[in-house]
Amino acid sequence: MPNDVSDLRSTIIPKSDQLNSEQLIAGPITVTVTDVRIGSADQPISVHYEGENGRPYKPCKTMRKVLIFAWGPDGREWVGKSMTLYNDPQVKFGGDEVGGIRISHMTDIDRDIQLSLTATRGKKALHTIRKLLSPLAGMLVDIENSPDAAALKDNFGASYKHMKGNEQARAALKAAYDKRLAALTATAPKTLEQYAEDIDAAADEAAAQKVLDEARPVLTPADFETLQQNFNMAWKA
Repeated sequence: MPNDVSDLRSTIIPKSDQLNSEQLIAGPITVTVTDVRIGSADQPISVHYEGENGRPYKPCKTMRKVLIFAWGPDGREWVGKSMTLYNDPQVKFGGDEVGGIRISHMTDIDRDIQLSLTATRGKKALHTIRKLLSPLAGMLVDIENSPDAAALKDNFGASYKHMKGNEQARAALKAAYDKRLAALTATAPKTLEQYAEDIDAAADEAAAQKVLDEARPVLTPADFETLQQNFNMAWKA
């Protein structure tokens, strides 16, 4: 048996054929739907997700209403979407607080939503569902916000590897990468070293002077003074 104690949540998983609220006492989990199937009369929907290990999420009636309201009645359209599940200890059964699984965040909604749904007989409770970025959307945001070419390369590489087998997602990542790279290339100011190289490579003094003029408003006074010295040594000596 492996002696890894870095994550002990696996030791509290009950022997069950479904995701149990007790599994979430250590904190919420975000799952991505892989399949939706019809179940029994008591639990009519089984939501399968990545890494479930044979324990699908079987939402209660209240959460089924949330899912249908947010994602629509066609369970096939839920595949690929994600939601965050948590343990609500105040959920009652038979008058006792036994805890239950609730949804706090969902992808593929335009904005946060609020639903007033029946909690107990004659009483309703307000359910707030926050907008959750999908894994792909989060990756695209990271790529689009990459501050420089090195960060862009790292963000793209990790995201592209993660989306192995999903060619549509990879195409979206590559398009975002190309767009951000073009923007960084177009807007990034030249450095002192780059201007110095341009001066050394100039065809004649007039061309070198144009480089010097271009650098004047870009470089700091100290760097421009250094570049001026390089110009003088290359073309005035």
